[in-house]
Amino acid sequence: MQTKVHPERLAHLLLFATVAVWGTTFVIVKDALRDASPLVFNLIRMSLATVFLAVVNRDQLRGIKRSQLLKGAAAGAFLAAGYSLQTLGLARTTAAKSGFLTGLVVVFVPLLTLVPRLRPVGTARPGLFTGIGTLLAFAGLLLLTTPPGTALAHLFTSIGVGDLLTLGCAIAFAAHLLTLGHVSHAMSAGMLGTVQIGAATLVMLAVLPLDPAPHLHWTVRLGVALAITSVLGTAAAFTIQSYAQQHLPPAHTAVILTLEPVFACITSMLVLGERMSPRSIAGGMLILAGIAAIELLGHTALSTEIPA
Repeated sequence: MQTKVHPERLAHLLLFATVAVWGTTFVIVKDALRDASPLVFNLIRMSLATVFLAVVNRDQLRGIKRSQLLKGAAAGAFLAAGYSLQTLGLARTTAAKSGFLTGLVVVFVPLLTLVPRLRPVGTARPGLFTGIGTLLAFAGLLLLTTPPGTALAHLFTSIGVGDLLTLGCAIAFAAHLLTLGHVSHAMSAGMLGTVQIGAATLVMLAVLPLDPAPHLHWTVRLGVALAITSVLGTAAAFTIQSYAQQHLPPAHTAVILTLEPVFACITSMLVLGERMSPRSIAGGMLILAGIAAIELLGHTALSTEIPA
C-alpha cells in the first residue's frame, strides 16, 4: 500500500533540496569558469533552460498575449542582469563570499518596498525589525568584504571589484522579485517562468559583446556544470519554488532560503579548499542574522528567493 506524502511536507523537502542545489552551484560555476568566460557560460546556461522550459510548458504557451510577453520580458531583463553580475563577480571573489553577498537580496527587497510604487499589492511596509536586519547585514557586509585594519575613510574603496559586482547582482535579483510580485498574477507560473528565462537569454545574447575576453573550452567539468545549473538550478528550481510557496507560509519558506549562503560556504570549503578568516565568518553570521531578522520578524509579505 502506497503512502501519500502530505503536500506541505513535500514542499519542505523539495524547497530544501532546491536551496542545497542553489548553494552548491556557487562552487560548480566558479570551477566551470576555468573553461568558459562568465557571459558565455550564462548564455549557454540560460539557452538550455529556455529549451527545457519551452518543451515542458508548451501547452501553457499557446495563445500567449503581447502584454504577457512584455511583463515576462521585464522580469527576465532583471534576472539576466542579476545572473550576469553574479557570474562576473564570482570570477573575482570566493564562492563563499558570493553566496553571502547574494543572500543580501532579502535585505534589498524590503528596502525597495519602502517606495510605495515599487511595493506589490499585499506586501507589508517594512518595519522596525527590517531596519535592524538591514543594519546587521550591512555591518556583516563590511566585515566580509574589507581587509582588517581598513581606515574608515578608505572603507568603501577597499571593497573588491568582485564583491561590488556581486552586490549589484543582489540588487538586480531584488528588482526581479518585485517585478514578479507585480506581474505574476497575469499568467501561469509555467508561462511566466518560460517567458522570463527566454527573455533573459535574449538579453544575455545582446550583452555578450561586452565580455572582454570571451572563450569556451568544452570539458566534462563544464558540461556537468551547465547541466546542473540550467536544468536543476534554473528551470526546475524556479518551478519547485513556485510549487512550494503554494503550500508553505512565507516565514517557513524564508527559514529554508536563508540556508543557501551556508550551503555555499560549506561547499566552497569542502570542494575548493577555500578558507574564511574569523573576521569573514563573523561578517557572514551578521548577514545571516540580518536576513533572519527581516524574514522571521519583519513580516514582509513578499517571499524571496536567492537564485544561483
